[in-house]
Amino acid sequence: MPTIKDEAVILRHWEFSETSQTAWTLTREHGLLRLLAKGSRRPNSPFSGGLDALTRGQIVAIIKPAAELATLTEWDLQEVFWAPRRSLAAHYAGLYMADVVSQLITDHDPHPRIYEALVLALRALDDPAPVAATALQLQWAALAEAGYAPSLDRDARSGGPLAPARTYAFDPSAGGLTEDPGSGQPGVWRVRAETVLRLRQLALGSPPQPPQDPAADERACRMLAAWIAAVAGAEPRSQAAFLGVIPPSSTPKKG
Repeated sequence: MPTIKDEAVILRHWEFSETSQTAWTLTREHGLLRLLAKGSRRPNSPFSGGLDALTRGQIVAIIKPAAELATLTEWDLQEVFWAPRRSLAAHYAGLYMADVVSQLITDHDPHPRIYEALVLALRALDDPAPVAATALQLQWAALAEAGYAPSLDRDARSGGPLAPARTYAFDPSAGGLTEDPGSGQPGVWRVRAETVLRLRQLALGSPPQPPQDPAADERACRMLAAWIAAVAGAEPRSQAAFLGVIPPSSTPKKG
């Protein structure tokens, strides 16, 4: 039974018994791990700081190949992300970002870049920027690293060049943008050029800057939320609550 030592963010945790908890964590080098923390709820718990969602620390765990849960033997709390504990919007954003990560990758599949993106995004919730802008950065980083980034520069249906336009259509069945067929077309989402520009900036890795259209981040965030739900086959459990704190005027047009 291999013993691992790694850095981890607790995504979710549950009460397992009167004295123990289970936790779903994203680790830097070992991907998603489901952990059993025996005795974590005791007053003299050996786990420093206790186990709480949206915290970062160092774990030591025993992985049993035939078991669904690894056994947590050590937890050294190193960072508490305070914004989700002070702001309802940041709380929903933090949970949503954790859920996005857990739905786009599989257990034991390492993605250090997604781990780093999540840590940076949780820290960024302390900034004055709208939570949609922070979540948008994480959404794109997770999609790109997991191999689900949508096609933005070529027609996803034909593979040909995508001509500049005031609006485009996003076809989830084709995995990207296509020409806008106009309103009333089922199965596609109409997307403004400003939203597409914002997504292309993310795809190029451009340093985040305020968009010319203040609502572009919110619209892009909503569109990627819909795309993530389509890729995963279900909405992240916290999606509705998170989208509820984003201005409703940013809702993307759907055909």
